[in-house]
Amino acid sequence: AYSSPSIVLAARGAHGNRVIFDDYREAYFWLRQNTPQDAKVMSWWDYGYQITAMGNRTVIVDNNTWNNTHIATVGRAMSSYEDEAIEIIRSLDVDYVLVVFGGVTGYSSDDINKFLWMVRIGGGVFPVIKEPDYLVNGEYRVDKGAAPKMLNCLMYKLCYYRFGEMMTEYGKPPGYDRARGVEIGNKDVKLEHLEEAFTTSNWIILRKDNASFQWCLSLGIVDLALATNQNFLETELLTLFQAT
Repeated sequence: AYSSPSIVLAARGAHGNRVIFDDYREAYFWLRQNTPQDAKVMSWWDYGYQITAMGNRTVIVDNNTWNNTHIATVGRAMSSYEDEAIEIIRSLDVDYVLVVFGGVTGYSSDDINKFLWMVRIGGGVFPVIKEPDYLVNGEYRVDKGAAPKMLNCLMYKLCYYRFGEMMTEYGKPPGYDRARGVEIGNKDVKLEHLEEAFTTSNWIILRKDNASFQWCLSLGIVDLALATNQNFLETELLTLFQAT
């Protein structure tokens, strides 16, 4: 299972230089400075304490995982189609949703890799969520062979919004997910109820907005201009300062 993420992350560049990524703190600072004090943020529980402490905003679930129903509700929202998810989000009186995605840089401790836990925990309380619906022959995929439910659930759409047109690595097609080593299967992601509001400098956090509702999407950990450089990051080194 996954636990609380690092605040500051590091990797090695193609020439051996250390690269520090501070997008988490950038995102939490943005929340603190640009959202109402009473704003509510929905994310997977891993980031709850950090959002509360550094962003000074209320969260739906946090690292104190005693309220399994709330966590399952978040899992259900993330694994539902957008039309269904928005109703859950509104029922929780949520203003922001935050997700983490490492496909730009190869950061593997992201929400796509945590997603099946959201499905399992959500399905434990809400039987309508069934893990096999997100698998193909028992395999978890995000490429063109992925399950239709996976390709169209809220988590997939939030993480891969605009990603299908992005060049992440020299010699690879647009929409190449460096964390999973595949070209994504749904490159034409459109959001009906959400609009982009903010992205951190290294594509770790984006936000979506529709009237009073906004979405925060944590995406990668590398500057967009640098992400197109061949072998810019040795992705296996994105573990420095890992929380215990």
